[in-house]
Amino acid sequence: MNRVMILNGPNLNLLGVREPHIYGTTTLEQIRASCEAQAGRAGVKISFHQSNHEGALVDLIQSARQDADALIINPAGYSFTSIAILDALKALGKPIIELHISNIHARDKYHRHSVLSQAATAVICGLGPYGYVAAINAAAELITPTS
Repeated sequence: MNRVMILNGPNLNLLGVREPHIYGTTTLEQIRASCEAQAGRAGVKISFHQSNHEGALVDLIQSARQDADALIINPAGYSFTSIAILDALKALGKPIIELHISNIHARDKYHRHSVLSQAATAVICGLGPYGYVAAINAAAELITPTS
């Protein structure tokens, strides 16, 4: 069975209470449950992680080289600043879907341009929590026998 690693960056553990006018009221645990259900429908196995620490996310991305066939990452605030995460993504060599709950292109100047997009196979933004479901479906389609 193909494996998809889902990574969530800083402050996403506060979904549901943090800026609900931007991110909605769905919690990360609810997103995890919908991801597990969708993974079953898509025929993939997922691992689901969240960290507020850049180095921990880099370690997980590096572990995906052996532990996953595709990566979905919601890098949150690191989208706009992290060269360390960018370098780890560039070394992955597997399909990468960058995911944002909000439409980053419609946000303020600090939240418009993700430096990580250059390493992504695809970018999903603005679909709210449903973006995770769409990302799982896309990852399942992008995985090739050699990835």
